[in-house]
Amino acid sequence: MNAMYAFDDVARLPLPGDNCAIAIRRLDAGTVLEYEGETMTLDYTVMEGHRFAVKPIAPGEALLSWELPFGEALEAIRPGQYVINETVLEALSVRQLTFALPPAANFADRVPPYVLDEAGFRPAPAAPAYPDTRTFMGYRRSKSRGVGTRNHVVLLGTTSRTGSFVKQLAARLQADLKAYPHIDGIVPAAHTEGGTENPNNLDVLLRTLAGFMVNPNVGAVLVVDYEREPVTNAMVEQYLREHHYPIGDVPHRFLSLRGGFEANLAAGEAIVRGWLPAVNSTERTPESIRHLKIGLQCGGSDAFSGISANPLLGWISEELVRHGGAASLAETDELIGAEPYVLAKASSVETARKFLALVDRFKERASWHGASAEGNPSGGNMYRGLYNIYLKSIGAARKKDPVTRLDYATEYGERMTEGGFYFMDSPGNDLESIAGQVAAGCNLIFFTTGNGSITNFPYVPTVKVVTTTTRYQLLADDMDVNAGRYLEGTPMEELGQEVFEHTIRIASGQRSVGEQAGHAQVQIWRNWQQKDASRLEALLRPSAPAGEPIAIQADAAAPAGPNVAFTFIRRPEGTASDAIGLIVPTSLCAGQVAQMIAQRLNEAGVGRPGVTRYVALAHTEGCGNSGGQAEELYARTMIGYMTHPMVRHCLLLEHGCEKTHNDFMRHRMEETGVDASRLGYASIQLDGGIASVTRKVETWFADRAAADAPAAKATVGLEGMRIGLMSDGPVAEEAGEQLAKLTRLIVGAGGVVVVPQNSGLLDSEAYGGRLLAGTGAGPSLAYGERVRRNGFHVMETPTEHWVETATGLGGTGVELILALAGRRPMQTHPFIPMLQLATESADSLPYAQDLDLLLDGNPEAWTARILELSKRTLEREFTPRLYRQGNVDFQFTRGFLGVSL
Repeated sequence: MNAMYAFDDVARLPLPGDNCAIAIRRLDAGTVLEYEGETMTLDYTVMEGHRFAVKPIAPGEALLSWELPFGEALEAIRPGQYVINETVLEALSVRQLTFALPPAANFADRVPPYVLDEAGFRPAPAAPAYPDTRTFMGYRRSKSRGVGTRNHVVLLGTTSRTGSFVKQLAARLQADLKAYPHIDGIVPAAHTEGGTENPNNLDVLLRTLAGFMVNPNVGAVLVVDYEREPVTNAMVEQYLREHHYPIGDVPHRFLSLRGGFEANLAAGEAIVRGWLPAVNSTERTPESIRHLKIGLQCGGSDAFSGISANPLLGWISEELVRHGGAASLAETDELIGAEPYVLAKASSVETARKFLALVDRFKERASWHGASAEGNPSGGNMYRGLYNIYLKSIGAARKKDPVTRLDYATEYGERMTEGGFYFMDSPGNDLESIAGQVAAGCNLIFFTTGNGSITNFPYVPTVKVVTTTTRYQLLADDMDVNAGRYLEGTPMEELGQEVFEHTIRIASGQRSVGEQAGHAQVQIWRNWQQKDASRLEALLRPSAPAGEPIAIQADAAAPAGPNVAFTFIRRPEGTASDAIGLIVPTSLCAGQVAQMIAQRLNEAGVGRPGVTRYVALAHTEGCGNSGGQAEELYARTMIGYMTHPMVRHCLLLEHGCEKTHNDFMRHRMEETGVDASRLGYASIQLDGGIASVTRKVETWFADRAAADAPAAKATVGLEGMRIGLMSDGPVAEEAGEQLAKLTRLIVGAGGVVVVPQNSGLLDSEAYGGRLLAGTGAGPSLAYGERVRRNGFHVMETPTEHWVETATGLGGTGVELILALAGRRPMQTHPFIPMLQLATESADSLPYAQDLDLLLDGNPEAWTARILELSKRTLEREFTPRLYRQGNVDFQFTRGFLGVSL
């Protein structure tokens, strides 16, 4: 007998005029619902958060939620019929479902474009203001900076090149905080940008860095560069002055790194320690809540975001604005389709025009990359009921209350100087959007989530609001507010007032759940490679490298190379130089948690000696970026790491709502013939939050290690070497000759040498000219592609970025990287040893103490010296110097067509 329910017990209709309802729990096929005095029978199992029709919908008629269209019926749809589109059917096809889905879509993602009626436009009046009587305990700054909710010392890298420096500097200063109770933290603001010449996002980057510095939560800021970079301290300082940022009101210092890494760390420590007494002397005082500026964000959204959590933020925002404060709505592409709602009340026609112009510009930028701004929803969004950008946007826009007026439309990171309700241009990528709001002056972030996003920012507290009680109970240790209570009958006025008071307590110093968890991330709106569509057709049809090794020129006159033997680990699939336990986060939001778990595993010594150490590859991708080539590139490189020879055991850690979730990666592995059953899988959201997933991952690695057979040793010669060669700056003739000799020795013995396409080695006569003379060989490997046949390979490199290049090399399977440092040594790889070499005399190199090998004396002896140090490194007797000091980074490229959505 089929189950029967009253409609209100199992479903919700956002507004009375809707023709589609939302299931608040899974409803099996054949379920009978009583609705408005009649019954309807569900034709297929409707997943929680997915929609079914409640009224007859004719072909060509609009499907409605919140009384706005989100699609057009392809056929007649009767009440009780599952409504689903092609995109969601495809997204669910890689999920491991236990029930049948409809065989075909019954609606298309077609919505009429919005057109502003300028002739009929009428400015909306501001809502009546409340008396200025409410206060919070804040840190008073200058008038132009406002009031902070926190008091942090911030360590800011101008580009990605100094990211690992500020991270290490922050780590070394943590113990000092015990003596300074009024300082909330010493935190790094490391990011991915500015690492390549002439970035297209230069204005965005400079505006963001400037805004980061004067945010009222900053008690003092140290800004760090290498002097000769695409973005320097001098450029940031000039931007601050020219655009009248109140930098004189902030204790600050610009530090240019010269000399060795360790010496620079000591200099940074001295600067920061000199500030601590003064920063600590600032105490909290009662301040008007008009000084609160809140950023409104949603991530890991679901079908209930627009019903419970986002309307709750709309209520709080309206309340704060009427008290004189400010609220910032962002994520441009996540408002496409919601324009009628957003602009129903606007302060002026100019503001409405600006909003629409920003949306159009976003769409155009996406189109240059062969992407659609409407392609934003992630796999997690779709799984939880947000079928397309229109449904996602209609719900996301509810962070603006229906009675709230849109006062301003602003650029990314543009400062909020007055109270009111703002829209700020930004991608839907949560962390990139939050960075812009922090730069604009937000001193508190509200983050709504359906799946349970765990995002935090280093020096602006994040209050996480979850949409349903079920998900809140699953993730109670990681969420602040349960908006699901509204679905269960708590009036919005009551819930809103309760959360508003909680907001004041958080602003006054009560730590949010995210702050207690102790992890945070920064990501600025990532560079977009194309400035127009002129190259698009060619870029959409690239020629794929064949994967076959490139024949190199022999040198008959060369003497035999040294007889070198290496002691490696023997495995059924071959030999390897190391045996690490690898945690691969499938998106940026899982990265910091993965690192925390790896640290715990290392401290506990799990699986030793069979597993030498644990590594987590925290990165910035997998969520909020375009699909297509960029997603293929990312998945390919990820699989390269999962199957890397040095990896003994590997586990994928998903956040739970990303595009590239665990099931996505399983599907890609199966397509490429990789045994997905060898890997472990864990989910921060589905496994119950950070503490729960940590236990699960620790148990998995412990069980795998316990089942391992004792490692056997194997002696190999040069045929066992898999090396990558990088260079930075000009290549001296002697160095090119000796590296060419080394390449011939290894390739001739049957080993692997991979050189990135952007390396100056290939352009030098001493290396490329000798090895590739007359061959005209192009790349043999795509970026991050695993080497399947030993020999000499050239790997594609879409950018000049050092870390992105090293990340791609790691995906090919190399076990050692030799880096010829010209301008200076650079960040090293998280687990593949990188030896930094240089040929100048020690006296002329200010960074000589960071080098692993100085190639001086007789060049004919260099190859033997390189092999000797390589042997010691591969046998783990020697650890590269900059790796020991923590100058480590990891970053995927997005290729030519990747763009933030």
